[in-house]
Amino acid sequence: MCSQFQVKLPLHVVEASFSHTRFPLRFPAGRPNIEPRDEVTIGDSAAVVTLGEDGPEMAPLPFAWKGPNRRPVFNFRSDGRRFDGSRRCLVPASGFFEFTDPQPGQKRKTRWLFTLQGEEWFWMAGIVRDGAFALLTTEPGEDVAPYHNRQVVVLPPDLGPDWLGLTRPEDALLRPLAAGSLTVERAFPPLEPTLL
Repeated sequence: MCSQFQVKLPLHVVEASFSHTRFPLRFPAGRPNIEPRDEVTIGDSAAVVTLGEDGPEMAPLPFAWKGPNRRPVFNFRSDGRRFDGSRRCLVPASGFFEFTDPQPGQKRKTRWLFTLQGEEWFWMAGIVRDGAFALLTTEPGEDVAPYHNRQVVVLPPDLGPDWLGLTRPEDALLRPLAAGSLTVERAFPPLEPTLL
């Protein structure tokens, strides 16, 4: 499951994704400084977008809330659920990571970076509880299935506002993307450079 993601994008790019809506992105806690981050992991704060009284607003929230057993809830299964009464959020990212068994000779798990084909960034659909956010998951698409049996819900930049504003049916958004939509590269261990 996705416990780490990457954020390498300027704020104005995120703002532009709301330019086709009637409501511009607001910053009630002040404009955040979205520094490039190679990884955001459980417990870290990240800038997320929620729907406020006057439209979409961005503020930092911690990644994962504490479940009844005190363990962090960082992924939340979307299959068979309705989110009408939930506080929805959008998490901007430039990539997310999945892990598989270690490569031969390695002790640490192999880490794979997934990015959206043809885009420098995307949204991950999430929900907010107890002042923190978790990422929604769905069945894996063909791009993720060889690496994991679940995947986060990835939305292209133009579809993010639809998740917040309920302008499309949930089942049209909370599903994997078509095959070939995500690119994958091994992030650890790093690939050896090839000699010409």
